[in-house]
Amino acid sequence: MKDIVFAGGCFWGVEEYMSRIEGVVDTKVGYANGIKANPSYEEVCTGTTGHAESCYVKFDENKITLEELLHRFWKIIDPTLVNRQAGDTGEQYRTGIYYIDEKDLPIILKTLEEEKNKYEKPIVTEIEPLKCFYDAEEYHQKYLKKNPNGYCHIKF
Repeated sequence: MKDIVFAGGCFWGVEEYMSRIEGVVDTKVGYANGIKANPSYEEVCTGTTGHAESCYVKFDENKITLEELLHRFWKIIDPTLVNRQAGDTGEQYRTGIYYIDEKDLPIILKTLEEEKNKYEKPIVTEIEPLKCFYDAEEYHQKYLKKNPNGYCHIKF
């Protein structure tokens, strides 16, 4: 099994989207790469913690490659928007790919180069090692499974 973390606006939609991909074995939402330990949702929303709403993805590389997972991620975001996806605005809604295994970086950068050809504006998606990840509150976990008519910026 491999792990990677994606930030793509509201984490509810990213989690639901990723959970539907064959080969993804587990997902959870949380707060990545900020400066405060164990922030609450309310604290993250203030913009003072530096965290991105993110989805931690565990996947089986025998069923889906990292490259394919990355291609699918790129399809659900606008990587040229700073601190925004659809109607969600704020630093916590920035886009990012946070890797755990340094060996994944060349694959991530390869897909980034492919994406650059699709846009006239520069891509601003962060690509960084995962510094920290704190699980979001339970009511955020699998939110769209629990609330199928809940808000989502991603079209399934």
